[in-house]
Amino acid sequence: MDGHELTDAERRVWAAVPAGTRAALAGLSGADLRTLLLGVAHDRAATVHPADVVRRWREDRFVRPARADPRALAQIEARMWQLLPADVSGVELSPVVPVGTCAAVTPVSQNRIVTTMRASEVLSDPTNALAIEAALRRRRGGEVHLAAAHRVLRAQDFGGDASAHFRLFALVSSARDAGSGSTQARLLIRHLTYWRTVLADLAPAAAPQLHITVFDDEIIRERLADTVRPALEGGVVPAGDGQILDQPSVPLVDEPERRRGRGYYTGCAIRITVRGGSLEIGDGGLTDWTARLSGDAKERCLVSCLSTERLVDSGAR
Repeated sequence: MDGHELTDAERRVWAAVPAGTRAALAGLSGADLRTLLLGVAHDRAATVHPADVVRRWREDRFVRPARADPRALAQIEARMWQLLPADVSGVELSPVVPVGTCAAVTPVSQNRIVTTMRASEVLSDPTNALAIEAALRRRRGGEVHLAAAHRVLRAQDFGGDASAHFRLFALVSSARDAGSGSTQARLLIRHLTYWRTVLADLAPAAAPQLHITVFDDEIIRERLADTVRPALEGGVVPAGDGQILDQPSVPLVDEPERRRGRGYYTGCAIRITVRGGSLEIGDGGLTDWTARLSGDAKERCLVSCLSTERLVDSGAR
């Protein structure tokens, strides 16, 4: 077929259906395949009883409600929107995105995504969706800075009683390369400054930290030393609405030993932690996503996100 290596479960299923079924299904048009699958779903739904729904609600980690207090989440996220620079556009994302949204630009397996029957997938990472929107807006010129707060659903099992769905507050910035890593440095200053402000305002007693790792990119390493760190240590930074903000004292810690994220992020990656680095609540880094989505290698993109539920759990006010 397409080189996809079958799992044991897939082999078992295909062995149980008549020979030629897989080839026949693969030969259907997208519309015909959706019609077939919707018919199957209709037939299956007709056999479901109320007791079945209650059982699934109790046992299925995909549908169980989150344990987080929605009032606390709403307060935290409202404050995060207030702290956001005025030139960052808020985006209310759809619960679903085109199928392949993650796999097309990242090394993430589609098996980790909840795929629907309508050529779409449940949103698993708002930064991927924001990158698509950023690539479209960049066609009009000018830098693009976007933010979204969204509940995401992921198919992988995180173990224990961890929820399969949780809320993320995400930032995505995209701009034209100006050479010598200056664009990447400017975007890093913007994101790191915002997360510092959020952590100092909402979780000052939780020992918040920002961590940064450079992935074999000497230009980024130089800009981190001569541009990013001096800007963050300068005491004040310009906000997007022209105001000057005091720079909070949240340390930026070098993390050269980090390996996670290589191949996913390009140039450098960041982490957001509390409790002295023991609890990770956010992640991000430079990517080539808007470059790939727009077919323009000169596009530069920085993404970052924070789990508001973990922020609440850390004791954020």
